[in-house]
Amino acid sequence: MSGLNGFMHGIRVVDLSQYIPGPLASLILADLGAEVIKIEPPAGDQMRTLGPRDKEGRPVFYRALNAGKIARRMDLKVPEVRAEFLRVVETADVLIESFRPGVMSRLRLDYATLSAVNPRLVYCSMSGYGATSPLARAAGHDGNYLALTGVLDRNGLDAPFFYDPPIADVSGSLFAAIAILGALHGRQKTGMGCEIDLGLADGLMLLQLLQVAAFGANGTVPKRAGTYLNGGAAYYRVYRTSDARFVMLGAVEPKFWQAFCAAADHPDWVARQSEPIPQTALLSDVAGFFARLTLSQSIARFSQADCCFSPVLDLGEALSSIPIRERGLVREGPADDLQALFPALVDGEAPRPREVMREFDRDASMVRDASR
Repeated sequence: MSGLNGFMHGIRVVDLSQYIPGPLASLILADLGAEVIKIEPPAGDQMRTLGPRDKEGRPVFYRALNAGKIARRMDLKVPEVRAEFLRVVETADVLIESFRPGVMSRLRLDYATLSAVNPRLVYCSMSGYGATSPLARAAGHDGNYLALTGVLDRNGLDAPFFYDPPIADVSGSLFAAIAILGALHGRQKTGMGCEIDLGLADGLMLLQLLQVAAFGANGTVPKRAGTYLNGGAAYYRVYRTSDARFVMLGAVEPKFWQAFCAAADHPDWVARQSEPIPQTALLSDVAGFFARLTLSQSIARFSQADCCFSPVLDLGEALSSIPIRERGLVREGPADDLQALFPALVDGEAPRPREVMREFDRDASMVRDASR
């Protein structure tokens, strides 16, 4: 294998996780060339029951998250099955799990147990709040993590709103993959694996490192529409057009704001960029300007102005746009499924589409030579 899809060739990942964060993390590792064995409970990953179905009735979200992996259903409470699972762990490089803290200990599959079986194992636990948090055993989803970390409070104009895609879940997947890659690199020096305890809510603090730093310096708490990032500035804002479409203006730097004002034929707005936030009066003026233009008129007027202007596209429009098509990072897979691939070209080559997820062949062995 060459290119991005060969970076982790020879690495075996055992994935016990369900829903989005863990499976997306292992999908990233699979995109880099790792072999991923997805172990599911007897009833299967609950993601199989969520979201839309394709024309053949198959779960779209589940298949997208787990393409290229090998799926196996195992009841880890059964002694013989658990023994087989331990033999698989002996040959694994990475284990990912997303149970609530304490579940793996009750199954006698915690890090202490599995590292005794395989000292080289990188063991990544993903949970909502982290294993040592007072909220370790609390249920939660993305909106809960946003609410408890100060993100939800300041986003939305009239009231807080959360996001699609789910920020904590998806960023948690990225942080898990990064931590695992770092651990595998460290293992080359020490010969030993490690235990990674990753809380999805914790990741949101790193995403807010600028706001955290500002609070530490002067006690500033960001308010809704109180910064340029959350709608308080006229130069960084979504505006509605006369045909009920939307445009995004991101003219943060003065040169871009000046270019916007020139294309809008409003040189009088240039000096107003420095007005205090929230820029209520300027927001009203710019909103009124766009309210008199259609989307196509706005595009014609600003697309060549070099002012960080963009039409707000729906997903279908985005997928058919020239920039997305020319990058070649959204392509049809072997089952006519549309795939968003790992977003990087290596030596000018885009990743190849993922293979269809395979169900485990019960006549084949999951155990391989651990002496490799």
